[in-house]
Amino acid sequence: MGPLFLVTERFDPSCGARWHDYVAWSKLTQLEEVVSLDSNLCPNVITEILDEDWGHIVNADFMLDYFTDLPYLLRRVGSVAGRNLLCLFQNPETEPSAPVDEHGFRYVGCDLVDEHGGISALTNCGGFPLAFANAELDASGLIPSLARAREVRQALRQHYPDEDHACCDIWSVFRATR
Repeated sequence: MGPLFLVTERFDPSCGARWHDYVAWSKLTQLEEVVSLDSNLCPNVITEILDEDWGHIVNADFMLDYFTDLPYLLRRVGSVAGRNLLCLFQNPETEPSAPVDEHGFRYVGCDLVDEHGGISALTNCGGFPLAFANAELDASGLIPSLARAREVRQALRQHYPDEDHACCDIWSVFRATR
C-alpha cells in the first residue's frame, strides 16, 4: 500500500493542563510533542465521513480515517495551520520514503498502534517494560527506526499476548514541515 494521509490535532505543551497531566501520568518527560496516530491523544481533524469521501479513503475495517488522496484531504480539512499533516506507511517492508512535494514531509519515527486502530502502545498504555523502555521514545513519542519498531512489536506480542493494545501495526510517520 502506498502512502496514506491524515491530519491530526497537535498535542504538546500548548494544551496546558491536559498536557501536564498526561506527562505526569505517562512519565514520558522527554516529550516535546506527541506525534501519533493515537486518536485519544491526537484526534483526527475529520470526525465525520461524507459521501464524497468514499473514493478518497481506505475502505477497510479500522482504516476509514486514512486518506489516499492528499489534495482531496487538504481541500476537506481546509487549513492545516497548528495541526499535523502526516504521511503514513502501514507495516512497511523496507524504510519508506515520503513523496517529494511542497509539503516537505520529514521522517519523524514509527508508531505502534493497536490493530483495531486508535491506541498507541508507545504513548497511551502506561508502558510495556518487557518490550521497550520509555526512555527509547524520542521527543515525539516514537521509535526512531523501523528495525527497532519491528523488535518492539515482536516483544509486545511475545510478552503481552493477552493485552489488546499489544497486537500492533507499525506505522512509519512523516510530518509536513511547511
